[in-house]
Amino acid sequence: MSYTSRDEILASSEGWVASFLNFLPGLGSGYLYQRRWKSYFLTIAASTAWFTLGFFLKGDSEPSQREQIIGVSGLFFISLVTVIEANLAFKKASNKIKAEKEKIMSSDKKGWFK
Repeated sequence: MSYTSRDEILASSEGWVASFLNFLPGLGSGYLYQRRWKSYFLTIAASTAWFTLGFFLKGDSEPSQREQIIGVSGLFFISLVTVIEANLAFKKASNKIKAEKEKIMSSDKKGWFK
């Protein structure tokens, strides 16, 4: 029984789906799709830290329009970074798997003209 490697799992996913899932909710759902647990939990920790920071800095008073824009733009920044990172990780894994397959194909040639 052969086990699939981490790169094979990542390369078998669709990069655009992972990027879309990371962008739309903004909480790293694309990492769940790609089975990248450490990246998912780091994204959840960053989002939670952003909410907590806003909560403690503002206290009991109602946030102003400017502060609301800062809060939403921080979450947008987190989701944008995860979109780019998920897409780059997919491309890197996909290129690595493609290179390994080409290496296997070139070493399988038999005969006089290798």
